[in-house]
Order: sequence, then structure tokens, then C-alpha cells
Amino acid sequence: MIDEFAKDSLHGRLRRDRAALLWKLDGLSEYDARRPLTVTGTNLLGLVKHVATVEARYFGEVFDRPSPEPLCRWQDSDGSDQWAAEDETRDQVVGFYRRTWEHSDATIDELPLDAPGHVPWWPEPYADTNLFAVMVHVLGESIRHTGHADILREGIDGRTGLRAEHEKPIDEEARAAHRAKIERAARSATR
Repeated sequence: MIDEFAKDSLHGRLRRDRAALLWKLDGLSEYDARRPLTVTGTNLLGLVKHVATVEARYFGEVFDRPSPEPLCRWQDSDGSDQWAAEDETRDQVVGFYRRTWEHSDATIDELPLDAPGHVPWWPEPYADTNLFAVMVHVLGESIRHTGHADILREGIDGRTGLRAEHEKPIDEEARAAHRAKIERAARSATR
């Protein structure tokens, strides 16, 4: 009974974070979805592509259920799993992510939490693992990158939040006052 509760809880959180990550693209121009927003080139569409690739590998290869579609090479030196090339459309990247969900969900639904898996890119003795550990790992990756996306989106247009239904109008004056208060506290602490 606890296994099904744990599995449902982890799976539900993963589904919620998938939707939140995609929501970060809503209403953005093609340029804003793709442009590098950090010195390392992190961008919103690239985060979606990366998380989709991570999910496809962990819920596919690890359990001998390879993705039904070709994947970019794992962590190429050019980071090709973390940005969209000119010939990759937003619809293609988002479609790949959604198809990955279906494949991942089938793996999660069909296997018990203690189903054995092997992660060849993890060091021994951790490479031999199970579905529970992989679900926790992928959820952690998903949460981490959705958090990155939240910060990047805030930098583009001020939009924050987990889902559209939580979004409130941006009060620029209140935000500026709040930021100024934090800035004063930071400066005061360094005296």
C-alpha cells in the first residue's frame, strides 16, 4: 500500500512540474524562448529539451525500454541537449517532451517501485538501482530545472508562479519597494 502511495505521489509531482516547465514558455516570442539568458547559454526552450532528454534516458534506457524516437547524444560537448538549433521548432521540442511523458508514464505505470534498473553513467556501486530511486532522481532534476526556468522567465517579463491559475497581476511598485528593502538589508549587513 505504501508503495502505491509513494509511486502516485512522486508521479503526481512529476506531472505537475512538467506542466509548470512548459508554462514558462507560454506567451514568449520565439527569440525569448531560445535566447541565452546566462553566461553559459541557459535558455527556456533548452531547459525543456534537456529535461525531456533526461526523462527519456532514465525511464527508457535504464529499464531496457528505449525511447521510441532517436535521442541526441548524451551530454555532447556542445551541450546540444540544452538548446534548440535553428531547424528545431518550439513545437518539435515541446512535442518531444510530451511524447517522452507518455513513454515515461508507461514505464512508471507498468513497473513496481522495486523494479531493477541500471544507470550506466552512474558510478559503481550506484549504477544498479530501482524505479523508486530513478523517480526521485528525475523528479529532483525536473524540480531543479523548473526552478531555473522560473528565474529566467522572471528576468524576461517579471512573470512568476507555478501555474497560470496562480498568476497575479504584477505590481511593479510593490516589487521595487520589496527589492529595495532587501538591498538595504544586504548593504547594512556588510557594514
